[in-house]
This record gives sequence, structure tokens and C-alpha cells, in this order.
Amino acid sequence: MNQPDRTPPQSEVRAVEILEGVRLAFAEKGFDGASMQDLARTCGMSVGNFYRYFPSKAAIVAALVTRDLAEVEEEFSKIIESPDPMRTLREALRYRIEEDQCNADGQLWAEVTAASLRKPEIAEITRQMETEVGRYLCIVFARVKGISFEEAQATYGAHASLLVMMVKASAMHRSQTPEAREHLTALTIRTANRILDEIVSDDLKG
Repeated sequence: MNQPDRTPPQSEVRAVEILEGVRLAFAEKGFDGASMQDLARTCGMSVGNFYRYFPSKAAIVAALVTRDLAEVEEEFSKIIESPDPMRTLREALRYRIEEDQCNADGQLWAEVTAASLRKPEIAEITRQMETEVGRYLCIVFARVKGISFEEAQATYGAHASLLVMMVKASAMHRSQTPEAREHLTALTIRTANRILDEIVSDDLKG
């Protein structure tokens, strides 16, 4: 039997390549500082061709969010299916917090967040991403506590939102020294674990 062709279309491959180029341009000139012409030039494209893929910066942010959410979905699927979802979630959060302190994406998302204060369409895109991550967290909490998703969301939705805020802020923050970064990272991880401890120990009464 012939296997289905899982090779992504050339247009999708090119879109991924463009997004990598876009990240470089944003890192060099900032989200607002990089014009669409700058982005096209970095990607080795004409402006007209670039607009065929991404007609606006909001479309670029949407594509970045879509790609990141695909990774988040895969990561949470592993957490939910693991023998000990809470332990796996703790490890995933620790890795995410430590990793975000070492890469350059935090600065990009800091600028995107700043832009969302001025541009409602970007604010809506970023809000959807945070909401989706919070939803995945509540799915894990429901599994751990043996309750419905609706009950987990009603009881622990604020916990999920706080965890999302902490991870996001940790990614965007840049400490002045390695020592300060190390201490802040450790404190963030301890705080995240305390939030999860509260969920584990909650008897759901009253």
C-alpha cells in the first residue's frame, strides 16, 4: 500500500523560511522599527512577493502564534498522556522558564506585547494564544484532580492565567548579570511549583 505523502507543500516550507528571516529582522530593528520593506529584504524577496505571504505585521504575528501553538499542543499532549501529568508539567515549566532566559525570542514577544497596546488586531491574536495555553493547563488540572474541564477552569483558571503570565514575563525579562538571571529563574520556578502545589493539595471544598 502506498504511504500518503506527508511532505508539506512548497508554499508552507517557504512560509516557514520567511518567518525565520522575519525573526532576524525583528531582532535587529525591533518590531516597530522593521518596515515591511526591511522584512522583505531580509528574506531575499521583493516587497510584492512578500505581501503575497504576509500582507501585514498582524498576519506575521498570527503566523508566529500559530506555529508556537502547534508546538504547545504537541508538548501538552505528551504531558496529558504521561503517567504523572503534574510531574511532567512541572518539568516542562522548568525547562520553558530556563530555556526562555537563554534565547532571543523574549525580546520579540516583548515588542509584540507593546505593539498590542496600540493595535487591537495584534492584542486579539496574543490574547487568543494566552487563552489557549491556559485552556491546556486546565485540561491537565482536570486530569490530575479527576474533575471535569469546566470545573477545573472555574476553580483553577486564575492559577492557569498566573502561570501563563509568569512564563511570559520570564521570557521577556532580561537581567543585567548572569547571577541575577540565575536567582530570578530559580525564584520563578519555585513560585510556579507553589502554584501547582496549591492545586494538588486543594480538597475542592467550599
